Amino acid sequence: MAAGTLDRRITIERAVMTTNGFNERVPTWLPLATVWAHRRDASAGEAYRAQEVGAQLTTRFTIRYSSTVSDVNPKDRISYDGRVYNITAVREPEGTRREWIEIDAVARSDAA
Repeated sequence: MAAGTLDRRITIERAVMTTNGFNERVPTWLPLATVWAHRRDASAGEAYRAQEVGAQLTTRFTIRYSSTVSDVNPKDRISYDGRVYNITAVREPEGTRREWIEIDAVARSDAA
């Protein structure tokens, strides 16, 4: 992949546990890194849950490998273009050790 294809700016966020006004532990999402990425929609489908139809958009983001993002995992999330994507898988493409990271993520397409 050529660096010129990294044409989207995404923010990878990580949850940090904090305490709210009721002394309850709640997650607060903080930016881990803002990086350039290549975005490719993998699929769009409908999920049927609790008799509700919700459209989901599966997207693959490809980013450059760095020590800052080397430990990105499905507990993290991506913020891009006003939408939050939940990370479902993270991998290094075969033959690209420590060059690229592919991140599969899912967002509800009706929540923007």
